[in-house]
Amino acid sequence: MTYRVMTVCTGNICRSPMAEIVLRDRFEAAGLDVVVDSTGVSDEERGNPIDHRARAALVARGYPAGEGHVARQATGPDVGSRDLVLAMTGEHARRLRALRPDVDVRLYRSFDPAAATLPSRMLDIADPWYGGPADFEECLDQIEAAADGIVLHVRTGIAA
Repeated sequence: MTYRVMTVCTGNICRSPMAEIVLRDRFEAAGLDVVVDSTGVSDEERGNPIDHRARAALVARGYPAGEGHVARQATGPDVGSRDLVLAMTGEHARRLRALRPDVDVRLYRSFDPAAATLPSRMLDIADPWYGGPADFEECLDQIEAAADGIVLHVRTGIAA
């Protein structure tokens, strides 16, 4: 059985596709067979590609540009069919839990060892959409900082 991870933000054009791409890279480097996808809690960006600023930040660090990404909204079946659902903010987690109360939704940044001791209200990854390139770089920093913790969590889950 293939392990499945979904990252979730608001519109599925910035944070969640960036996290999807970073995690795919990390799982591949770790030799793990993990399917990663991303969604948003809103349908406002449905059908749109990854934000050009997110693409630029990813490419500058050597990641794929997210070509072919198409924003979509999370559904109850999506959430229920993943082994790990990673929300970018507490609000995203609440909305996902409303779709599927039986699913363990985790905050993405809770896997960052440097942030793990912070109160949950401080684990949100800020939406870079309203900012400039520096905001997208900061977002990517936070995504990368938690990625290895997520890989370790998934490796442990697969082994169990």
